[in-house]
Amino acid sequence: MKIHKKVEVFGDSLLKGIQVNPQNMRYHIDNNIDVDKIEQAHLLSIKNYSKFGCTVTKGFALIDRRLGKSDSFCDAIVMNYGGNDCDFNWKEIGERPDDEHLPNTPLDAFIDTYHAIIDKLKENGIRPILTTLPPLDAQRFFDWFCNGLNKENILKWLGGVDAIYRWQENYSKAVEKIAADTNTLLVDVRREFVSQEKVRDFICEDGAHVNTDGQKLITQAFLNFIEQSKANAAFAT
Repeated sequence: MKIHKKVEVFGDSLLKGIQVNPQNMRYHIDNNIDVDKIEQAHLLSIKNYSKFGCTVTKGFALIDRRLGKSDSFCDAIVMNYGGNDCDFNWKEIGERPDDEHLPNTPLDAFIDTYHAIIDKLKENGIRPILTTLPPLDAQRFFDWFCNGLNKENILKWLGGVDAIYRWQENYSKAVEKIAADTNTLLVDVRREFVSQEKVRDFICEDGAHVNTDGQKLITQAFLNFIEQSKANAAFAT
């Protein structure tokens, strides 16, 4: 009898399945990432501990707490962080555009914390798996998160709406480098999106979260990854 590999997922709203409800324009959970298909096809048992708004620092605390539980054994932990880490306090920027403003997690701290998590998991005999970030729709993001704020001041600080895309992309590229530097498995979620002809068709009205079709792309990214990684101990059946 084949044994199911235990996989735990820690991340933010992306893997939690948060979407914008197009009827009332509010956030709600509508997770269409096909976990059942992934489990059944590859003999996995998956538990999702992702939380809305989570950063890599908060994620480290959650993972550390989880490792202290009596039932904490698992073969691998999938992590998706960066989307909230790279975000700014747009209200403060609108009010004081000439000041210095830092993201929720500066890039150096983001990288260092991810390295620390990876080291911790390896010390506990758990295979870490990272995921890249799906792209933003910069204009939608700006219109949504800066609504009601001083957009002129925010644009003065940004230098242009496209800067939002490039800044978030830096965090995804950092994840790729972390994976390469630490010999850690990587699920390239971003590639599934940027390979589409119209990326915005897979992104919600807020420009940040992915819609149902986007969640299907995430499913495919994981299925492709597992198929390519069957030789790895984390998913060997």
